[in-house]
Amino acid sequence: MKEQDFKIRTKIIRETFNDPRKIKCLTPEKDKKFDDNIYPGGDVFTTENGEFIDLEFQLEDFTEDELVKFVEFAEALYERHQKQVSIYLICPDTVDVLVRECEIKSRAEFTIKLACVQENPAHIILDVIKNKIRNGEILDGDDLHALSILPLICKKEDRNYFRKEYIKIINNLQY
Repeated sequence: MKEQDFKIRTKIIRETFNDPRKIKCLTPEKDKKFDDNIYPGGDVFTTENGEFIDLEFQLEDFTEDELVKFVEFAEALYERHQKQVSIYLICPDTVDVLVRECEIKSRAEFTIKLACVQENPAHIILDVIKNKIRNGEILDGDDLHALSILPLICKKEDRNYFRKEYIKIINNLQY
């Protein structure tokens, strides 16, 4: 992850979730790799005191299955490192949260917080992807998937704009 992307994401963590902890680095892949059946997490960061923060964009309705997926990931990360795990999910206001806030019994120390934002995450995602391209980074499958669904998570009047941006980026990719 480039320095600019790191700054953007840590700013989102501080401002959206009021988390003042100092973030040291992006967590290495080997530290968050588990069995294939466990969700791999999103952008996972390590704080100065060794705790973990997973920042994600929740683009689908937040169901029981989604919650269980994040709980399983938090437990696996905690079991491996014995450090607090915070999962922060940013949802557009078009996402339905279909589970109630509840206490989840576990031996792991973790929190899961959702922030439903008025600002369209489609713009945030597009900006992150455009920054990657400007910085010469290769887009991965998750980037391409996120880019392809931007028209589905934005307001109806913005769909053509996001489709056009998607097509421009895809046409300029070099294979």
